Amino acid sequence: MAVFSEAMSFSRCIFPFLSRNYKFTTPQSCTNVRNIHSTLNDSSENYDIIVTGGGLVGTTLACALANNKCLKSKSILLLEGGNKHEYTPSEQYSNRVVALNQLSRTLLSSIGAWKHVKEVRYAPVRKMQVWDSCSDAMITFNEDYLSEEIAYVVENDLLLYAVNKQLAEKESVRVIYNSKVENISLPETSGDSSVVILQNGGNFCTKLLIGADGINSRVRQAMGVQHVKWSYNQMGIVGTVELSEPTENIVAWQRFLPTGPIALLPLTKTLSSLVWSTSTEEAKKLLKLSDEAFVDNLNEALWKVYPKDGTVESGMKALQQILKNLQLETGVSRQLQPSISGIIEESRAAFPLGFAHSVYYVKPGVALVGDAAHRVHPLGGQGLNLGLGDVMVLVQMLADATKNGALPGDMTYLKKYETARQRHNVPTMLAMDALHRLYKGTAAPIVLARSLGLQLTNAIPPLKRAIFRHASDDDNLC
Repeated sequence: MAVFSEAMSFSRCIFPFLSRNYKFTTPQSCTNVRNIHSTLNDSSENYDIIVTGGGLVGTTLACALANNKCLKSKSILLLEGGNKHEYTPSEQYSNRVVALNQLSRTLLSSIGAWKHVKEVRYAPVRKMQVWDSCSDAMITFNEDYLSEEIAYVVENDLLLYAVNKQLAEKESVRVIYNSKVENISLPETSGDSSVVILQNGGNFCTKLLIGADGINSRVRQAMGVQHVKWSYNQMGIVGTVELSEPTENIVAWQRFLPTGPIALLPLTKTLSSLVWSTSTEEAKKLLKLSDEAFVDNLNEALWKVYPKDGTVESGMKALQQILKNLQLETGVSRQLQPSISGIIEESRAAFPLGFAHSVYYVKPGVALVGDAAHRVHPLGGQGLNLGLGDVMVLVQMLADATKNGALPGDMTYLKKYETARQRHNVPTMLAMDALHRLYKGTAAPIVLARSLGLQLTNAIPPLKRAIFRHASDDDNLC
């Protein structure tokens, strides 16, 4: 893990050798973009900043922009292609949740959205335990519960509701729903305007266009930048499961299986949220099983004892003896994971897993955030946290630009945003991808190498803190 350091900054030269299945896409810009400016007339509406995509990242960004003291005077337009999000509190939990790190929660608190989450519900995570199914190697975070919560589990729908509720109070932000983008024209140099034309004929101009419109981003396509991506040929099965017995339930569990990681996130004393990554073929089979059969397979995934290789066992015992002699944590004891008694009816679902990264996040007058810029394997729970980290840094850079009298689309400040985020995002994404590939291997040398690495990391507190600090985004505050 130590190799994934700040020294790995930019993605432009490092992605190609990671996978034989990688793809480079350089989409053509939207048709007739050169003629778009000629279609503008007196009915065109001008905004300082336009954000496309009203999901969690885009909505949070619009709210954070309006909340910043330096940017309060800026006119902001948020374009959401779907209907207005409706949320009704329900006793049943949603099957899509996120694990927010401390910095993400701080961002949500700063814009006033976290109070709306607290009014409904969330679950704190005070410990995390990760272990290998092919050896006795394990690592724990915050095992003594002495520090603050390491994460907060919140339902996606609730989180979007909380941000939308706060956004409604921001007079400087206009939101247009069902706003399907027909065409985008981007400026060639700083200072010119971007133009967005909707399918209904509406057209808008802006000095800064921000793409928060997901993995199939129209803004990214208009930029024409290389987009490195590959599929993991896996699906992530999600659902809400019932524990066999009530527990304090403040631990996040993750077990690495040969077929992919399985994780349980706390919800209540009797409920947890499941994220189970496995092959696409196996996922489809699991989705077709009865609830009872699915729970049996789930418990087997959590508890099955795999054969241990003698070489791996000997290597682990030798390391434990060395650690003991050095008076370091041996990691031989672990807390037992819970068993599952049932699954909430109709809570099972699955989504495909893949990796994607835009070589550039910015061009004159345009920037990408969230899934429009990057997509990562969910094994580290970092997807949304990376997107919210983008939001924090971009808002700060735009505030700095305004204080210094620069336009929102000034490349000097946009490049600072890109540099800061790629220095954080790329090592995180590479680490998640490497872990995914490393734990797919079952050959004894591979199992031994990863087991020794995991156990050694667990035994060295400063190294564990460095990993946790990076995952929490604390090293990337501007």
